[in-house]
Amino acid sequence: MRLALIGYIIGGLVFVTGAGMAFPLLYAFHRFDAGFYPLLYSMLMLMSVGGGVMWLFRRRFSQNTSLDAREGAAAVAGGWLAAGLLGALPYMFGGMFSSFTDAAFESFSGFSTTGASVLADIESAPASLLLWRSMTHWLGGMGIIVLSLALLPHLAVGGMQLYRAEVPGPDSDKLTPRLRDTAVILWQVYLLLTLAMFLLLLFGEMDFLDAAAHAFAALATGGFSTRNASMGAFGAYSQWVCVVFMFMAGVNFSIHFNLLRGRFGVSLADEELRLYALIAGSATLAIFVQLLAGGMDLEPALRTAAFQATSIMSTTGFTTADYEAWPPLSQAIILVLTLVGGCAGSTSGGVKWMRMLVFGKLLHRVTYKLVHPNAVRLDKFNGIELPKNVIEGCVGFAILFSLVWAVSTLILAAAGVDLATSLSAALTCLANVGPGFGGVGPAENFQHLPAVAKWVLSLDMLLGRLELFTLFALCFWTFWRW
Repeated sequence: MRLALIGYIIGGLVFVTGAGMAFPLLYAFHRFDAGFYPLLYSMLMLMSVGGGVMWLFRRRFSQNTSLDAREGAAAVAGGWLAAGLLGALPYMFGGMFSSFTDAAFESFSGFSTTGASVLADIESAPASLLLWRSMTHWLGGMGIIVLSLALLPHLAVGGMQLYRAEVPGPDSDKLTPRLRDTAVILWQVYLLLTLAMFLLLLFGEMDFLDAAAHAFAALATGGFSTRNASMGAFGAYSQWVCVVFMFMAGVNFSIHFNLLRGRFGVSLADEELRLYALIAGSATLAIFVQLLAGGMDLEPALRTAAFQATSIMSTTGFTTADYEAWPPLSQAIILVLTLVGGCAGSTSGGVKWMRMLVFGKLLHRVTYKLVHPNAVRLDKFNGIELPKNVIEGCVGFAILFSLVWAVSTLILAAAGVDLATSLSAALTCLANVGPGFGGVGPAENFQHLPAVAKWVLSLDMLLGRLELFTLFALCFWTFWRW
């Protein structure tokens, strides 16, 4: 394993993360905001460190350099750990948190697009730091690696290993033959959708900060808001706009690309998209009926049901209501949506509906062969036979997800956190959702948890964002064998 090459790539990722602070820094300069110097110092530090590391290892990197799977996984894991830890610097320099644990938790939550927060009074924080807080969502949503591949041509050499390590789900194929073109296309679609949502929110009741921060968070399916009441602080128009874009963010971005190119038939025939839309509609209808039966008026009931179902299903985590006060069936629906999440190839977290389709097809085949033992059946997705390694990967992911959830719950319980909160916090962080149940419900935050619990949950958020395997590969001694 070539550590110098891995160091070069991590340096590039740190440099890009620092460069990402330019936008909130300009905003702070325009407003003479208290976050200006914290962002300036942090940006200079990250770009200096990242650029220095790249310069130090530059001679080990050439146009003929290629990465193997181990080097790609190590670079991605190191890059994301560095981004999570160093992204906390503006919060520390700005005095938003009294401990590095809280600042790091907020940073990991941002980059992993989880949206779990330890910030008690959001509206008292400097506006530019809140913008950076939401921008960490946006950078992490499509992926720091994908952004770096688009901006730094050198990283695209052998970059498929980086791409697959950061987007390790059952659908991480390139859209074009050249990886850098794929990265550019994904970010173009991402930018276009973000800009569209920003303009629509700006047309309503939101100012520049609110519109930008919520557009960054919604398209990344994060949950950081600029208001203590989250999206509940805004009216019906803004909430409906958010519903539409949260739903879109939970869809595979290759489908958005195909729709923009006029390939409507191929896109709408996608099995995962149809299941995702069906479940979203069914969950909204079920919650709507219960809210209506509870005495809520027609439009608020429909809007609240659609907003919370879409927010949790896409793993965005914005809230407009305390769903812990809802009937048990509605809470159960929210819990299931938290577990499964959105589509593969989207910015959503969770198990993903494509994996649920694979599980369903696998169970159907096993059951069918009990009745017809000599029959030969092929598992297909969108008319194409599913490779054996994809099925095995989905099953392995489910097993590993369950194990991590169980172990994290046990550690939180050992740290003194009550069982309901331990179960919910571990699940919502591993699925990158944000709000959960119990002590981390929509009306609460994660501030009261002990430090050890926050570090465990930070690791869960990172594991969930990289879909487990990339980080777990580093735990095997054979991974590091030269």
